[in-house]
Amino acid sequence: MTEVVAALIWRGEQFLICQRPAHKARGLLWEFVGGKVEPGETREEALIRECREELDIGLTVGDVFMEVEHVYPDLTVHLTLFHAEITEGEPQRLEHNDLRWITAKEIDQYDFCPADEEILERLRREYKRVQGRASRCRWADISV
Repeated sequence: MTEVVAALIWRGEQFLICQRPAHKARGLLWEFVGGKVEPGETREEALIRECREELDIGLTVGDVFMEVEHVYPDLTVHLTLFHAEITEGEPQRLEHNDLRWITAKEIDQYDFCPADEEILERLRREYKRVQGRASRCRWADISV
């Protein structure tokens, strides 16, 4: 099983998604920034390294948002999605085909990697739940 980490980076009510390069497996599908954990790295260290390599940003890694396992034809992944905050830089397209800031309401406009589907469903549910509340709060900060 391949250990993979990714970042759920918020900017207000929008979160960052990245489009995979056309030449890679699952090319042109959307995903959260991240990558494989290398031997000797913690998951948090791997996420910081991947974000520097792929987006040229520094970040603080927060709590785990969700963990999923997914079996692709070519590999099985254990994906850990962390809340993360940019502490340095503005995301650059160093490896990805495109970058977007989207809301949970816009998820269905993008074709995501299959491993992200459970995560996206949780984001949709939380968005709907918070939209039903009368209070004005940042929905991304509400715990489930």
